Amino acid sequence: MGNLNWEVSALGFGCMRLPTKSIINKETNSSKQVIDKEYAIEMIRYGIDQGINYIDTAWPYHDGESELVVGEALKGKYREKVKLVTKLPTWLIKGEEDFDKFLNNQLKKLQTNYLDVYLLHSLGKDLFETVKKFDLVTKMEAAKANGLIKHIGFSFHDSLKVFKEIIDFYNWDVAQIQYNYFDPNYQAGVKGLKYAADKGIAMIIMEPLWGGKLTQSFSEVEDIIKKAHIKRSLADWAFQFLWNQPEVSVVLSGMGELWQVEENLESANNSAIGSLKKEDMEIISKLRKTYSKFITIPCTNCEYCMPCPNSVNIPQNIRFLNDFIWFGEEQRERFEGLYTKFLKTKEELKESEGKGAGNASLCIECGECIEKCPQKIQIPEVLKKVDAILGKKQKISNFF
Repeated sequence: MGNLNWEVSALGFGCMRLPTKSIINKETNSSKQVIDKEYAIEMIRYGIDQGINYIDTAWPYHDGESELVVGEALKGKYREKVKLVTKLPTWLIKGEEDFDKFLNNQLKKLQTNYLDVYLLHSLGKDLFETVKKFDLVTKMEAAKANGLIKHIGFSFHDSLKVFKEIIDFYNWDVAQIQYNYFDPNYQAGVKGLKYAADKGIAMIIMEPLWGGKLTQSFSEVEDIIKKAHIKRSLADWAFQFLWNQPEVSVVLSGMGELWQVEENLESANNSAIGSLKKEDMEIISKLRKTYSKFITIPCTNCEYCMPCPNSVNIPQNIRFLNDFIWFGEEQRERFEGLYTKFLKTKEELKESEGKGAGNASLCIECGECIEKCPQKIQIPEVLKKVDAILGKKQKISNFF
């Protein structure tokens, strides 16, 4: 784990995509997705029992529910078995006093007296200015001196140039970056990974499966893995690419089903630094080239853009467009049908209390989502294309 004096499991449990269930409001006949608490706790504890010792959550995950459920899961003996990590919502910091307010609230939600790692969440050029403006690193150091946190770090979404600037700003313990085989030069990328690791910083990897996209199977992908010299699942290929690299300390996986935990644990148990051979890397290269034909909009469904002030379900609208582009015009009826299930007027939203259930046509181009998006997607422009293609029946070829 970089320069830190403890060993970390190859696989970390990311708590951004915990299992959910639908709660029905009988008065309004509307539904809301919430964490399936009992199932999520079962999954987290199972993972810990099998050797996972790194648990990662954050303030906004599952609309604030994630930290609460993690706190419940770690009651008793489980807290002492893991390194617990959460993140300061830097975009919500409006004054120096906000740091202590959020940290104390998060400790309470997580039912713990301290955090093993506290991260400044989603740093990029703009939020790094917030860090400097409110001297948040000094706040972190004070919290560390008071025993509330043990290690200091940040998660990152921006360019390599900005990443190096942040790395050189302070003697960080930990840095968390988005990294996978699909685009190893995206954001901080492999150059950033090596740059930070060379300084002894423990490197945490998020989005190893590109929001699950690297597990989507179709004929071309199936042909590649069937002809491979070794049998691996699509997820396993993606994970092994990361665990093969000595600079990687731990890989986070956002697991929403118990079978995913089981499969990922098996993959981790079969991993080792420098274990991939030339023929393995050739398979990964072929998978990269194949997926690159189909992933048009780099949305990972992280939901940082939510809630939309005008109730557009941004991630799902983009997902339908991405999938439609993937499958092609022969699947138009299917995706147009899915699109019609979104609410399309303010009146419909009001009647059904359909907050966050609107279609792309409700976008007013306020730009709030652009500031929140880790992938820097120009979301309003994408939503225009979603409605034009799926709502107004224009051809994909008119736009892509």
